[in-house]
Amino acid sequence: MIHPEENAPGPLPQLIDPVLDAHFMNEALRLAKKAARLDEVPVGAVIVRQGDIVGRAWNQVETLKDATAHAEMLALTQAESAAGDWRLTDCDLYVTKEPCPMCAGAIVWARIKKLCFGASDSRTGSCGSILDIVQNNSFNHRIEIKKGVLCGECKNIITNFFKIKRTLTSANQKK
Repeated sequence: MIHPEENAPGPLPQLIDPVLDAHFMNEALRLAKKAARLDEVPVGAVIVRQGDIVGRAWNQVETLKDATAHAEMLALTQAESAAGDWRLTDCDLYVTKEPCPMCAGAIVWARIKKLCFGASDSRTGSCGSILDIVQNNSFNHRIEIKKGVLCGECKNIITNFFKIKRTLTSANQKK
């Protein structure tokens, strides 16, 4: 005989809400555009906890003269401060570009629940492109990943930024 509690479903899987994901990615895109205006590589990041933004940042490597001042790193620090803990187990991270090895490692150590990113990065992407740090079985925490959220918009802002940079560099070299 089967007991009713044996047939009880386990925890319900988290429902993916594309509208909500797009909403938070749009905020990350807004921050990426701010980075571009400040002549920073246009990456924006937003950390969400229970529907509220608890961390937001854009790349500030050039502004702060700090190689670690990536959008993800700054947003993690802000969210950890808001949470009062370095563990962000109930937080989701939205970032316009696939995180690099440094950021992917920090995302794992912070115990982020879900990572949503827009544009993949075939050169340094460490969430499935060249490496997969966030789902590496050697670590004690793996992150749910959702790739390609507003991919076109995220890719365009980066592509246009570097296209302008190359054009300006070429024009300056011709002088």
